[in-house]
Amino acid sequence: MAVNTDRIYLGLVPTIRPLVAAAARRRLRAFEAEERTDGRVLFLGDSITHWGQWDVLFPELATLNRGINGDTTQDVLARLDEALQNPVAVSLLIGTNDLHTNRRLKEPQGIVSRLEQIIVRIRMKAPGVPIFINSITPRTPWFAPRIRSLNEQYADAARRTGCTYVDLWPALADDAGGLRTELTKDNLHLIEPGYQAWRDVLRPLLRPFALER
Repeated sequence: MAVNTDRIYLGLVPTIRPLVAAAARRRLRAFEAEERTDGRVLFLGDSITHWGQWDVLFPELATLNRGINGDTTQDVLARLDEALQNPVAVSLLIGTNDLHTNRRLKEPQGIVSRLEQIIVRIRMKAPGVPIFINSITPRTPWFAPRIRSLNEQYADAARRTGCTYVDLWPALADDAGGLRTELTKDNLHLIEPGYQAWRDVLRPLLRPFALER
């Protein structure tokens, strides 16, 4: 029988949250110490964004990786001012970690509300910048119904706010709604083929921001 990793994460993540939060603070301090890099495509999110080698995946773009391991929608809201360095576009993937936080934060209505707050704040700090709302990526089939439901609400939020919704499920999910085994080692994070599949979905959308050679 396959191990239900999502059940494991539900118990494990709250236990290791203090360690993850400490590492997140160190990464944020490193961001704050960097020289500003305006005019880039901003990749914003949690560990799935964090571990993406965006400059390698998109050599034609000037990119800025502002993913932080363990981040929730609430965490991204708290650090938006640092992340928004006059980007030319924003690719946002966030929400999967909210699903194994406390009961208040994992409520779908709250997750979507915080997503919309992030969008509003980006609009205020970077008016007119295109925002690409990536669907929450698949995990195990056990989590598929709640993620699908959230993604439907994400798509609605994107339409209401004039963002572009990016549906990653056709590229990443198997027939049962789980993350395809060849794209992951832990049913949550992507490995190189997973990032390549994500890149292939995003590339046509990001083509207008390619650098002139």
